[in-house]
Amino acid sequence: MFEITRYEARSRVKGSLVLTFGVGVFTLLIVGLFPSIAASGVDFEAYVESLPPAFQEGFGVSGAALTTLEGFLSTEVYQFIWLLMLGLYIAYTAGNTVAGDIESGRLDILLAAPVSRTTVLVEKILSLLVPIVLLNLVVPLFVLAGAILIDEPLDFAAIVVVHLLSIPYLLVCAAIGVFLSVALMRADLAQRGSLAAVFLLFLVDTVSAGTDYEWLGTASPTRYFDPTEILVDGTYDVGGAFVLLVAALVLLIVSCKRFQEAEL
Repeated sequence: MFEITRYEARSRVKGSLVLTFGVGVFTLLIVGLFPSIAASGVDFEAYVESLPPAFQEGFGVSGAALTTLEGFLSTEVYQFIWLLMLGLYIAYTAGNTVAGDIESGRLDILLAAPVSRTTVLVEKILSLLVPIVLLNLVVPLFVLAGAILIDEPLDFAAIVVVHLLSIPYLLVCAAIGVFLSVALMRADLAQRGSLAAVFLLFLVDTVSAGTDYEWLGTASPTRYFDPTEILVDGTYDVGGAFVLLVAALVLLIVSCKRFQEAEL
């Protein structure tokens, strides 16, 4: 049982380790920059006010936030690297889940064994937890190590909550990729479509914020996960995390249904 998951997970370990180390080192460098930024005497309020409102909304930038390590990390790491770049990466990776095996012929061999399509898809989906879990377990340790090295106070509990609540968000990004992989059955189209879908949803939420069309952003996963609220305001949107988990589950159920009915 779970042989497919173990096989797929092993194939993802090396890439996930490299990605985790890269993000961790980048985060460590950002933490190391904070003391010089904080001591620069820059008027962050004036600087932030000069930025376009959409940019401020999209990346959670505020002058007050940039004066604390948590706020600085929120702007420089979590709003951009975690929310956007990792969301795109997970969706892109998931886009190859089924479509890649169809194109290579591996799926025909796999389905020749006494295993259902639903089992195959579910176990492949479970393997996507490798990069998601690894990133959220290891990167907080880099953040903590950086704060200790620069001797800067850090609300580590808030950092842990950010990573915990980012899991449902990344699961939705993965579910989008899986759905397009099953629906399109061409790896290149599914992967590019996944990138476009996640980015457009992020853009819709960013551009519509604070306008009469703000309701459009309710379709975006980013509406339900805001690192700045957690790190700067101490507000935890547990309800938003639940919405993301339900959305991911619905997408995966639809993907399984589509995969069962597909002609391969």
